[in-house]
Amino acid sequence: MKVFRLDDLDRERAEERGAYLRFLNEKYFSMGLYALEPGETDTQKPHGQDEVYVVISGRAGLTVGTEVTEVARGSVVFVPAHQEHRFHRITEPLRVLVFFSPPEA
Repeated sequence: MKVFRLDDLDRERAEERGAYLRFLNEKYFSMGLYALEPGETDTQKPHGQDEVYVVISGRAGLTVGTEVTEVARGSVVFVPAHQEHRFHRITEPLRVLVFFSPPEA
């Protein structure tokens, strides 16, 4: 069993001075914590894996391909592999659990 605490993960991510912290990398999937502050720009590029976002706090817009939606705590979004996507209009500090399958390289 592996157990993680979100506060500890967010602190580790901040100490590494990055928006993303991969904290689990298993055979069939990986997980990370993604964080953006209000006014920040999401610079991510499309990934080679399917991914699922689970918003654990914050509020923002999200564009996936040509679709646009608002996300907030409790939102769950599937993004297909190779699809352009980006968070924008971040109005509250955004913390998102990210699940990749297959795992990130």
